[in-house]
Amino acid sequence: MRLKISEDIGYWELPKPPKGREKEWHTVVRLGNTNKGVPYGYRVCYDNDALLEPIPLQLEALELAKRHLKQYSYTDVSIWLEKQTGRAISEHTLRRRIDIDLKRKKAATAKRFLAKRLKKILTEIETLETNRIGAYTLSGEEPAEAREDSTSDSFASTV
Repeated sequence: MRLKISEDIGYWELPKPPKGREKEWHTVVRLGNTNKGVPYGYRVCYDNDALLEPIPLQLEALELAKRHLKQYSYTDVSIWLEKQTGRAISEHTLRRRIDIDLKRKKAATAKRFLAKRLKKILTEIETLETNRIGAYTLSGEEPAEAREDSTSDSFASTV
């Protein structure tokens, strides 16, 4: 079977992402210098200048733009974002925003990993303390954790 491609295909448009659960964007507290401007995807709350309200259309377009960056340049994606949302963003601002998001994501991933590791180590320490040779408790006495807490409090109050 032979395919005939006699028609002009035209331009190729990226497919839209599948519709799943809608994301709920949260209001953000405005920190630092308020003269710098408002981040892309947010606007100043009309009631309170210290709060930034999310603009879902722009934030969804920004999430889609992150995926487009795998194939296109920052300049092309920033032009596409401006056409989609009507709000201008330079390629430098887009790059800085993406870099900050990646840095925060990496830091959160590392902290989650360290938290899991710490939790595992703490459980190992508890099992070692309870299963050690010669471990005992006196009848009518507080458990070891309660004794340690009370001794550290009394030590802190004496210092």
